[in-house]
Amino acid sequence: MIPLSEASTLPVIAAAWLTYFLLHSLLASLRVKNAVARHRSDWMPAYRLAFNLLAVLLILPPLWLIWRYPGATLWQWMPPWSWLLDAAALAAIGGFFWSLRYYDGSEFLGLRQLRSAEHSILDQERFRISPLHRFVRHPWYSLGLIIIWSRDMTEAWLITCVLATLYFIFGSRLEEAKLMRYHGEAYRRYRAAVPALLPLPWRYLSGEESARLLASARGSEHRSD
Repeated sequence: MIPLSEASTLPVIAAAWLTYFLLHSLLASLRVKNAVARHRSDWMPAYRLAFNLLAVLLILPPLWLIWRYPGATLWQWMPPWSWLLDAAALAAIGGFFWSLRYYDGSEFLGLRQLRSAEHSILDQERFRISPLHRFVRHPWYSLGLIIIWSRDMTEAWLITCVLATLYFIFGSRLEEAKLMRYHGEAYRRYRAAVPALLPLPWRYLSGEESARLLASARGSEHRSD
């Protein structure tokens, strides 16, 4: 086998990430879920858990490629900027773990669906607005952007950052199409009030506004039951 050079692996890395993002979006789409529900409804209780396991396994090849073939160093942060960016990345990681308390972990992982033999293609978690969701609609994506762009930059990592950023932008739009189907008018009102990824000083929900929107959403859920 002819060994790959650093330069020749850059298109391979880009293709690996594009394949990962495409598969991730397809498997998360309602169209694919509907197809599975029609043809193999007995798979649906394990679908979310299998989706998460596949997401972990499929991300390993592109991660290995950028570790094995990083390419040339484009820039490297020096003190004091490196200290500030490391602190920002650590704060983002901390924010991610702190925000987990506002999610239904069993629902997110797919364990609840498996235990209850849930066959619905729709997520069952109720509409929630965590403290971070008052400022951006997709806080995990926002925190991820801080983490990836605060690192020293190699050619392979730049490809990763650009493609991940594009995926966060377009993937969040696909995700919101589902959220509006799940939560209807409540999510439309929330979407109009809060930016997607980058916080803006003039667009956020106060605690009172968040509580009123949640109360309205709960009322709609009860009326539809």
